[in-house]
Amino acid sequence: MAALLSTALTSATLAAGVAIGATVAIEKFGGRLGGLLATLPTTVVPASYGFAMLATQETDLAQSLGAVPLGMLVNVGFLACWRYVPHRLPAWPLRNRLAVMTLVSLTGWALGALLSLFILEHPWLAQHPLTAGACFTLIQVLVGTYACLQPLPAPTGSRPVPVLVLMGRGLLAGAAIAISVVLAQTGGMVLGGLASVFPAIFLTTMISLWVAQGEAVPAGAVGPMMLGSASVSAYALLAAMMIPRLGFGAGAAVAWTSAVLVTSVPAWQFLRYRQLHHHA
Repeated sequence: MAALLSTALTSATLAAGVAIGATVAIEKFGGRLGGLLATLPTTVVPASYGFAMLATQETDLAQSLGAVPLGMLVNVGFLACWRYVPHRLPAWPLRNRLAVMTLVSLTGWALGALLSLFILEHPWLAQHPLTAGACFTLIQVLVGTYACLQPLPAPTGSRPVPVLVLMGRGLLAGAAIAISVVLAQTGGMVLGGLASVFPAIFLTTMISLWVAQGEAVPAGAVGPMMLGSASVSAYALLAAMMIPRLGFGAGAAVAWTSAVLVTSVPAWQFLRYRQLHHHA
């Protein structure tokens, strides 16, 4: 139990530290670049550390990290709520609109996560978690690309996000990772993998930016965040292969660098091309 709590606490602390920068990135760089920076593989790295410490065999790590892409696909639906639902709401005060959006998006995520658990119980998916994860990652890339074809305005923020909001965001992200590590040990590696991508970062990003900047800034970041978050899925798949062979430090570094090169960099080039073409 002490080892489990130590692993969970270490993972949570690392996750909280790296999570706070995403809101600041969108605020400073705008929805396009900021949205991509906010979805670089960050909290999944300490989560993978926790899973690697708990895994007793290589298949355990593959089971947990192989569930991440489907969880990220559910998160794409979560983000879609924040892009397509707000303009269908009545002209209520900001606080009421925000409360409804939070409820709608989290309800959608919970239903998607529950469905994911049933999907991942399929025998073929259980036996081929990384192949299945690659398929889910491809779907995520296609959906994210489609969302970016007709981009919304993605302005930079004009007011800083309050420090207390940033701290709360880090605490939520850290708590989500700690819970995922505990679930991996007590409820199974697949459940832990899904829990590790609970949209704590996405939720707190949307809420804090809505409050500080208005609805346009977070809505403009949704498309790039959908596409950019494929890097999290790519990291998970690569880490499941690299960590058992190279150890956590080198394996995570190789997986992170490769994921950014094959997903985040092409996504940024695509968004730049679309921006130039859109204004031409």
